[in-house]
This record gives sequence, C-alpha cells and structure tokens, in this order.
Amino acid sequence: MNIVEYGTEHKDTIILLHGGGLSWWNYRESAMLLQNEYHIVLPILDGHAGSDRPFTTIEENAAEIISFIDVHLGGHVLLIGGLSLGGQILLELLSQRGDICTHALVESAAVIPSKLTNALIAPAFGSSYGLISNRSFARLQFQSLHMKPELFEDYYRDTCLIKKQDMIAFMKANTSYALKDAFRETAADVHVYVGEKETGEILRSAEAICRMRPSCSLHRMKGLRHGEFSINHADQYAEAIRRIIHGE
Repeated sequence: MNIVEYGTEHKDTIILLHGGGLSWWNYRESAMLLQNEYHIVLPILDGHAGSDRPFTTIEENAAEIISFIDVHLGGHVLLIGGLSLGGQILLELLSQRGDICTHALVESAAVIPSKLTNALIAPAFGSSYGLISNRSFARLQFQSLHMKPELFEDYYRDTCLIKKQDMIAFMKANTSYALKDAFRETAADVHVYVGEKETGEILRSAEAICRMRPSCSLHRMKGLRHGEFSINHADQYAEAIRRIIHGE
C-alpha cells in the first residue's frame, strides 16, 4: 500500500481515507494544518492513481489497511477518517477490527445498496470512459463535484490515470456496500458527518449508521454537498478532528 505522510515525528497517528476517484490530495490541506500535532498517514486506495494494486473489494482494501496498521503502527491508531468510498472502507475497518482506532470520522458514506445504480455503472462507463482524458469533459465533471477550483489539475491528472476496470470496480463496490452487523460491536468513538444538501441516499445512510450504533454522534452540516466538508473546508475539518480527539 502506498502512502503519503506528514508529521512523522509525532507518536499519535491519524489516518485519512480519500473518496473514490480522488487521491491523497483530498486531505492535503488538512494534513498540513495538523502536521505539527499528529502523524498523518494518507493511504492511496487500491485502483487509484499512485496505488500499488488494482481495486478488488472494500473488504480487501480494509484488510490491507489493517495489516499496514499492525505492521507499521502497533495495531492501533488514534483516529481514522474517511470520505465516501473511504468512509465505507472505514466502516469496514471498524467491522473487521472494532478496536483499530480510538476515534472515527465517517463522512458521507453510503450503506444502503442501490441495485439499479450498480447495474448501470458498467454500461455507462463502457461508453463514456474515453472522454475522461478530454479536459472540457473533465472540467464539467469536476464542476459537478463542487470542489474548489485549485484542485482541478490534481483531479484531472489522477482521473486520467485510473484504469477503466478499476473505476468500474470501485464504483460498483461503492453502490453495493452494506454495513456489517459486526459494526455494532466497535469500541471506537464514532462521529458521522453529512451535508444537508447531500442525496437522500447519503442522508438515510448516515441515520442508518447511527441506528446500528446508537452511541454514534451525527453531525448535519448546513449548506454542504457531498464531500465539501473535508475537500473545501480543510480548516473546519481539521478543527473537527481536534474536537473529537479532545472530547469537546
């Protein structure tokens, strides 16, 4: 597993798992804000630009991260955060190893499978994948994600490097993931963040996560769309991490 690190001199480790189709730069600004306090590890998820292996399943990617934590980080870290696909992998981590982290920040993770969307992914990308390298098309896609403009070059570069089979694989995994019953037993302090302008599926998923684990804290963020919290508001995201860690 390939990673990017900040603040390597610190003992307490935070791991942040980026969204599908993005990469470690999803959290670059937050990592820079936190690097004087914590060791920040930004894994590159399987099948994404800069990764060392193709994407298979959310479950296997979670197991790979657990192995990394066992080998390099003593089997436990202070906090793990994850956005969208990264949030699903975080939930899977907590299902496979309930004590893998002290705190968890789950942002905009879907846990209600969509059979129709899942079935449409392969044919849709089969016909449109060739447009990904077209800058005008990429610009339109980027604008639909509501990310701040200065991230376009990162987005365009890395999207062009994602193989068609990997993109289909992680998008199908994203639309078919269901929360495991084992999540109920996690020992982590779980915080679920969701933007009020997200889709009904994501809003319902946030509620479903908290129903399964009633001790979860649900944070509804006024005026925000999918992914905007960690991507566009790094200062607020970093401060949320500090508050979670300090129990505020």
